Amino acid sequence: MSRFMIAAPSSGAGKTTVTLALMRLLQRAKIEFQPAKSGPDYIDPGFHSVAAGTPSVNLDAWAMPADLIGTLAGSGGLVVEAAMGLFDGAGKAGRGSAADLAKILDIPVILVVDAAKTAHSIAALVTGFRDYDPQVTLAGVFLNRVGSARHLDMLTQALNGQNIKIFGHLMRSEAFALPERHLGLVQAGEIDQLEPWIDHIATALHPSLDFAALRELSGPTLAAQTTLPGPPAQHIAIAADRAFAFRYPHQMKGWRDAGAQLSFFSPLADEPAPKAAQYIFLPGGYPELHAGQLAAAAQFKASLAHHASLGTPIYGECGGYMVLGNGLVDAQGRRHEMLGLLPLETSFQQRKLHLGYRQLTPLSPHFSAPLMAHEFHYASTLKAAGPALFAAQDADHADLGEMGLHIGRTCGSFAHIIAGH
Repeated sequence: MSRFMIAAPSSGAGKTTVTLALMRLLQRAKIEFQPAKSGPDYIDPGFHSVAAGTPSVNLDAWAMPADLIGTLAGSGGLVVEAAMGLFDGAGKAGRGSAADLAKILDIPVILVVDAAKTAHSIAALVTGFRDYDPQVTLAGVFLNRVGSARHLDMLTQALNGQNIKIFGHLMRSEAFALPERHLGLVQAGEIDQLEPWIDHIATALHPSLDFAALRELSGPTLAAQTTLPGPPAQHIAIAADRAFAFRYPHQMKGWRDAGAQLSFFSPLADEPAPKAAQYIFLPGGYPELHAGQLAAAAQFKASLAHHASLGTPIYGECGGYMVLGNGLVDAQGRRHEMLGLLPLETSFQQRKLHLGYRQLTPLSPHFSAPLMAHEFHYASTLKAAGPALFAAQDADHADLGEMGLHIGRTCGSFAHIIAGH
């Protein structure tokens, strides 16, 4: 029962590439495990699900209590991909890092090191990570972007001198690169040749992989477990396509486990929200890339207007929140008419990064308890008139003012809700 984390000294070292290769090799060997991502990232779990052949989950040491993390991690095999650098967390204290998650789960960590521009100095880097926090068990390393056989020999000699285990390596190759976008990697569903690409990196890693040593890595399962958050209604309609792709798997699972019916519809295909829906959820995504198509989706827009007139609760997060507004200005400065259900105008003409964890206090009856959330977008708010949905603080408890809007039973904000307090 392998349980371990794949981490790195910093972003860009190749964690996702190595993680996907490992997940595919475990799948080929018919070894069951739960794929997972540390933190609030929406993109990587989609790739995990393809590589592993089973849905991935987010495990968030900042936003989730330990019992929820234990429930989502399960009691079997577990492969967690870290976020950013191993010890990088939220706010001034760095709380909620991948290292914090590894300690909660009590699992060993394998460090992916970009070896392209180092040789013997790699030993100093890795021993620093090994010794920085005695509560984090560093099992060894994966070497990424190795330049040659001679380069590999130098790296191996340096690490062997410090008794650091090498689990495997990948040579430097442009074929291992993934396309990126301003929010990170392109979504898994947008890459036509994703399966062959994952197979390619898995095949490349296989000859050097110490599979037996990997299988021996383990850790206990958490005894304290809890039920997942329940549904807001028994029949929930969820927008789902390339414009609305960011939703947390644990949220969907919690709603299903409680017996809710989930119906998915595509605004980009001009599909209306189901008439029988008792609650409508517009998740985040990339509506700015499809704004013209959404503006022309007459059936979708009419169905949301009809539900709003009936008083059906409608909730939008980030991209979904922008679509609920009056208009969205794209990067070229063109304004597109949105649903007009909230007095909101947003724009991508002048990008401004909004990033970080959010602690939310509800200011309306739409939510009844404080929430832990994350914000990550480049949109600017040109106009937002009306009652706010939340009072917000950042990870350091600094006041961020009010966030979001609610009109009648329609509401939304830029925050992606992860869990309750």
